[in-house]
Amino acid sequence: MPAGRCGAAPVGYRGHVDLDVVEECPYRFRLERHGAMRVPGTVFASRDLLRDAGQSLRQVANVATLPGIVGASYAMPDIHWGYGFPIGGVAATDVAAGGVVSPGGVGFDISCGVRLLAADCDREALRPVLGAVMDDLGRAVPRGAGPGGVWRLDGTGELERVLRGGSRYAVERGYGVERDLLRCEDGGVVADADVDQVGPRARERGLGQVGSLGSGNHFLEVQAVTEVYDAHAAEAYGIAAGQVCVMIHCGSRGLGHQICSDHVRAMDRAMARYGIEVPDRQLACAPVDSPEGRAYAGAMAAAANYARANRQLLSDAARRVLRRRAGVRLDLVYDVSHNLAKAETYRVDGEPRRLCVHRKGATRAFPPGHPDLPGDLRDAGQPVLVPGTMSTASYVLAGVPGGDALHSACHGAGRVMSRHQAARTVTGAALRARLEDAGIAVRPLSMRGLAEEAPEAYKDVSAVVAASEGAGLCRRVARLEPLGVVKG
Repeated sequence: MPAGRCGAAPVGYRGHVDLDVVEECPYRFRLERHGAMRVPGTVFASRDLLRDAGQSLRQVANVATLPGIVGASYAMPDIHWGYGFPIGGVAATDVAAGGVVSPGGVGFDISCGVRLLAADCDREALRPVLGAVMDDLGRAVPRGAGPGGVWRLDGTGELERVLRGGSRYAVERGYGVERDLLRCEDGGVVADADVDQVGPRARERGLGQVGSLGSGNHFLEVQAVTEVYDAHAAEAYGIAAGQVCVMIHCGSRGLGHQICSDHVRAMDRAMARYGIEVPDRQLACAPVDSPEGRAYAGAMAAAANYARANRQLLSDAARRVLRRRAGVRLDLVYDVSHNLAKAETYRVDGEPRRLCVHRKGATRAFPPGHPDLPGDLRDAGQPVLVPGTMSTASYVLAGVPGGDALHSACHGAGRVMSRHQAARTVTGAALRARLEDAGIAVRPLSMRGLAEEAPEAYKDVSAVVAASEGAGLCRRVARLEPLGVVKG
């Protein structure tokens, strides 16, 4: 937190779970160490958002027991219940001190993330053809839980090239341009992928799904920039008020899910050998430098490359539709993941340490000047892409100097209602009519799936962004509102 923000005495606060939660200052709460916790928990939230955290605070405490964890077990304002780690959880372990990697700290949808493309037109120019554009996008974008993708791979050899090459391989095959890679996290490809650690069932699932949205909360959305808060950063990113954008949210599909399942089982069997005990079996883990840790890291990197190729292919499909139907060009603003574990260096007790940083439902938010940012973004800081919920705004944020939680920020609104509860609250037909009345063209795969993703099933994304900015994790750059949605 910036100096001077936390001068008030801590105020006791007790939520829905039996944990000692102390309000350190606005937008920052501390879970006191107890039991097997090695570090405290730090939750960035408003009081209202914290009340929606529920049992996920227990997961914050559980993560704090992991071997080698440093600093704190962090949680973003969009925190909600997840597998092992809460969604919105961030934790780093010291590799040299026996720090572990946990698949539950990444999640099943490895390298799920968001990509934003900016069009060379404004919303008024697109309005006359918006319906036709959405119809074409609905046909061009494969989605759903099963197989089907933009790219029909010719066998496992080509799949391996995707797993090694990510977005770069897709661009080499004609699905994009070289500039796209400059605006992707890691240049669009994670270098240490080990395809030998991707099992046969994961490969089987991945063969038929590359270039597809999937289902659940994944989407392709046509948007318009309605407000710019930081003109300097917006100019660097290539966005302006009134401009049309396309946002894509998807991940590694069944391949990533299978990799997570396979390596959770392997680590569960190995923990006793390393003397590791965890309070929840979903936190199965192994030392980063162990055979099991290295195997998972290699498979995770391969799944991350699959996810980036996936978004690259969907970008190409959207570009073709917009160019053919509206004569519009799309340039990539940025592509960033929010489900990864990455090796990063930070100072711990005054010394630089190699850490394994888990971000699950949390986005990397590097500050201005960070050497890993491309040159044209370095002065502005890394774009952070925060999607809304069909009828609500999405946001473009930027990393800030001194950002806490290992330069991490929120990734979305965060669920407060299960899919079953959401579907009982509203019908898909009623929700579609409501969205259409608001001027949002919706192309769902199914009415049931649409109802499960009703906006009321999520927290207020504007409140989540306000808490993230208030906590000093990021700053707002622009606000975008939906014009049309293709739902998985």
